[in-house]
Amino acid sequence: MRRREFIADIAALLVASQRSQAQGAPRRIGLLASFPLFPPLLEAWRSGLREKGWIEGKNLIVEYRYALNPDSVRALATELVALSPDLLITSGPQPAVALKSATARIPIVFVAVFDPVGLGLVQSLPRPGGNITGIATFVPGGFIAKRIQILRKLVPSASKIAILVNPNNPIHRLVLEEVPTTARNLGVSLPIVEATTAEELDTAFASAAAQNADAIIIFADPLTNLHAPHVTALAAQHHLPAIYLFRQFADGGLIVYGPDLVDMWRRAADYADKILKGTKPSELPIEQPTKFEFVINLKAAKGLGIDVPWQLQQLADEVIE
Repeated sequence: MRRREFIADIAALLVASQRSQAQGAPRRIGLLASFPLFPPLLEAWRSGLREKGWIEGKNLIVEYRYALNPDSVRALATELVALSPDLLITSGPQPAVALKSATARIPIVFVAVFDPVGLGLVQSLPRPGGNITGIATFVPGGFIAKRIQILRKLVPSASKIAILVNPNNPIHRLVLEEVPTTARNLGVSLPIVEATTAEELDTAFASAAAQNADAIIIFADPLTNLHAPHVTALAAQHHLPAIYLFRQFADGGLIVYGPDLVDMWRRAADYADKILKGTKPSELPIEQPTKFEFVINLKAAKGLGIDVPWQLQQLADEVIE
C-alpha cells in the first residue's frame, strides 16, 4: 500500500512539474550595473528579449540593482546571488568582478567590459571557461592611439593630450599600460589627470588646462557617464577639444568614437536567451563590438574655434549641427 502511495505521489509531482513548465513558469534574471541603464539601452535589452519570447512580468522576472555608490557593489552582488536567479547580467568591470567573486554556479553575462581576460573574468575570448561570458568593448592594443589620431585630424598641432582616468577603475589601470609606448610612437606627451568624485572632475580639468594640454581623452567610467553634461561643459569651459567613448556625450561633446552600446545590449539578449534555454556560458565565446559610432558635434567645434574638415565629416556616422 505504501509503495503504491509513494508511486502515486511521484507521478503527481511529475504531472505538476510538467504542468508548471507548460504554463511557462517565470524565469528570473538578476541585473547589476554601476548606474541605471539609459532608456535606449534598457529598451534595446527588453526588445531583444521580447524578440526571443521573453517578456518581463509574464514569463520573465528581472531584479535590477544599481551600485551608485561604488562601495555597495559587493553587497548588491551578494544580494542578487542570494535570490538564486537563473542568470545574472552585469555591465562594467566592478560589477562583473563582484558577481564572479560571489558565485561560481549561476551563469553570468557581462556587457561592455574592456579586456575581460586581463581582468581575470575569463580564460580566453574563444573559450571563456567557468560560469561567465559576454560582450567586451575592446581588447588591449591601440585604444589610446586611435583616439589621438582622430583628435589630431581636428587639432593637427596637438602635442600634449591629457587623459582623464578614475584610478579606482581596474579597466583604466589596464589601458594606461599603453601610454608609454603610444607616447613614444606618436611623439606626444600624455599627462594623466584623475577624478574619483564629481568634485574632482573640476580639479582634473583645471589640472589639464594648467599643464597646457592641447586636448583631452575621456576614459569611460560610471563617474563620467553619470555626469556627462558636466564633463562636456568642463571641456568647453577649459577650451579643451575632447574625445569620448559613448553616445550620451555627443549632445555637448566634440567627438564620440566607440562601440554602439544599444547594439551591445540587444546582443546581450541573445546570450540570455541561449543560457535560459540550457547553453552553458563556457560554450559561448566572448564577442567584441561589431558596430561603432563616430559622432562629431559641429556646434561644440565652433565653440572651440575648430573647423572640422569636410572629409572627416563624411566619415562620421552622425554630424550634429
